[in-house]
Amino acid sequence: MMTDFNFWRHLINTWSLLFFFVIIFDLFTGNAQEEILNVVSIIYIGTLTIYVSNKEFERWYDNHHKQHPGEIFVIVWSVLMAILIVADFAGQTYYHIPTSVVSSYIAVLTILAVTRKSKQTYQSQRAKK
Repeated sequence: MMTDFNFWRHLINTWSLLFFFVIIFDLFTGNAQEEILNVVSIIYIGTLTIYVSNKEFERWYDNHHKQHPGEIFVIVWSVLMAILIVADFAGQTYYHIPTSVVSSYIAVLTILAVTRKSKQTYQSQRAKK
């Protein structure tokens, strides 16, 4: 089961929704959820890393045929971050963006950059064959 690509895709989708929910809940409760955000962010980044690594290995071994564009995922994250920045700026003292959320966003951007480079390299290697 844990070697099944769909398992990891469903798991990361579930953790993503949970993480987004906790982030938004934290926004409305004025940073009252920072401890749980720290825990969820660690689990989320770990699960995302496993999912993306699995996806890249599948690509390199020609087993990956489905498209799940990470760019859409990053757009959702970017919109959420923009909302949090506005809330942080507008609220002045009521809300501040937790560092766990910022570091998770940076991790998501980094993972996207690495996977895009891996995809370009893969496509270049395949074109040479």
